[in-house]
Amino acid sequence: MNRKPFKYEGWLYGLAFLLAIALRLIGLGHMPLNDFEARLALQSLHLANGLKPVLDAHPAYILFTMPLFFLYGGGMNALARLVPALVGSALMFTPLLFQDRIRPRPSLILAFFIALDPGLVAVSRQAGSPILALTFLVFALGLLNKNDFRKAGIFAALALLGGPAIWAGLLGLALSLAIYQAAKLRFSDEDKAKPFSMDASQRNEFFIAIAVTLLLAGTLLFLVPNGLSAALASIPAYLSGWRAVVKVNISWLFISLLAYQPFALLLCILAVIRGWVKASRKIIPLSIWFVVALILAVIYPARQISDLVWVLIPLYALAALELMRFINIFPEERAETAGAILLTAFLWVFGWLNFTSTVWSIPGESTFNQHLIMVIGSVVLLILSIVLVAFGWSVRVAQRGLVWGLGLSLGVLSLAGTLGVTGLRGAFNPELWWQPSIPLQADLLTTTVDDLSEWSKGYDDGVPVVIIGIDSPALEWALREHSPKIANFFDASEPPALIVTTNEFDPNTISPYRGQDFSWKFTTSWVAAQPRDWLKWLAYREMPQTNETIILWASNDLFINAAP
Repeated sequence: MNRKPFKYEGWLYGLAFLLAIALRLIGLGHMPLNDFEARLALQSLHLANGLKPVLDAHPAYILFTMPLFFLYGGGMNALARLVPALVGSALMFTPLLFQDRIRPRPSLILAFFIALDPGLVAVSRQAGSPILALTFLVFALGLLNKNDFRKAGIFAALALLGGPAIWAGLLGLALSLAIYQAAKLRFSDEDKAKPFSMDASQRNEFFIAIAVTLLLAGTLLFLVPNGLSAALASIPAYLSGWRAVVKVNISWLFISLLAYQPFALLLCILAVIRGWVKASRKIIPLSIWFVVALILAVIYPARQISDLVWVLIPLYALAALELMRFINIFPEERAETAGAILLTAFLWVFGWLNFTSTVWSIPGESTFNQHLIMVIGSVVLLILSIVLVAFGWSVRVAQRGLVWGLGLSLGVLSLAGTLGVTGLRGAFNPELWWQPSIPLQADLLTTTVDDLSEWSKGYDDGVPVVIIGIDSPALEWALREHSPKIANFFDASEPPALIVTTNEFDPNTISPYRGQDFSWKFTTSWVAAQPRDWLKWLAYREMPQTNETIILWASNDLFINAAP
């Protein structure tokens, strides 16, 4: 059934898109590429340079980034992340494809949730395919919902090129659908959704579009034939993760949801309870998808925080449906509701400030106890205040005051997380959604090598660099303009002008060099973190960190004041 768009709907979607693209593009190249990002970016760069590298199981990212490098004539951090950023920005338009099922206003709320979510912003700013798999698959589902089978097939094929992440998404959807069908639940008549079906001709149209798109996009118009084999390699890559060694603790996933999506999680829980009590046809399928996607992310041994992207879509869809119930405020209730909102926000801020003070105190000390009492007192006072508002005015006013007051308070936390994952505050304020091991001084290393090259040759990329004993794609990416070569040992017969080694190696025993150390692979100690460290991170984004040191050695011949 077609629904009439409401006033300013187009402008509001435009605003959501501007927010989405700004958060994903501003300072996109500020953070250096880590090893995972650099490995994929290097493969794309090598393709652009006419080489034929073996491709990882992320063909969509590698193939779609290659033309950017080719047109630019080289690689740069921002270009390496541009495709995921643009595709991730487009994800906020997908609610338009489901308006017949969740109505226009909840769809718009969902679009803003997607645009501002910290997790979706984070993966959109990383070189890789998870956000491509998610976005293309949701577009394919939306177009199937609109009975546009040809376009749905095109996006389904693009999703299949999205790397190992696509199989987690498809598995979650398949299991959710099976559970939903097997349950045979008794639904209410509220907003009955239209059934989905395809006849033979529509199936043919859908699968032909998939086949043609896989052939063309998977080979980049036949320029990269091994792109299809990389797509097939995503299946064993995902399956091998079920035998991998666990590196990400299960608790980190739940901490991430509580830290980055607190308000959406609260609304989601309320929606699930209400939906199952009333047997809502809208809520139950989404709640099953949410739970299944979360369970799959938790039990997968090779889990990453980025696996939560499959959880976020049903989470925010449920949150948008629930928030819509609190939008309408009668004119005669506005003054009382505004007071309840301000009271809720004030008590929350008061409790939060006292909570942040406890992380600097030792448990048992008088200062710690005082702040803890203040936190507990603010929660108790909030509950009593809302109860009094319900009895003094109405339950409606109390509900809307509590929800919007918490939305105001918890929304600030989520927005702070969104700004944090952009990396504009630097690597010293770590975020769970970041890829591990950030090369902290990659830009400084590159600048130093450029300066040495310019002093000795007259141009900044004239001296090649040899990397000895270090396996780091991020290092190769940082030095990509200097034709880096990987070696396992120092060749004394032809000593290189510039070498990069670990801090245990000293070439001066063989040939005269001057060295400068750099911080490399800056790693947050999530594994060793204690509860007190987690509280400090939640309040101030501080967490113990370690770094690996590398040394750039320059031959004495490169310096003007070198001894003859």
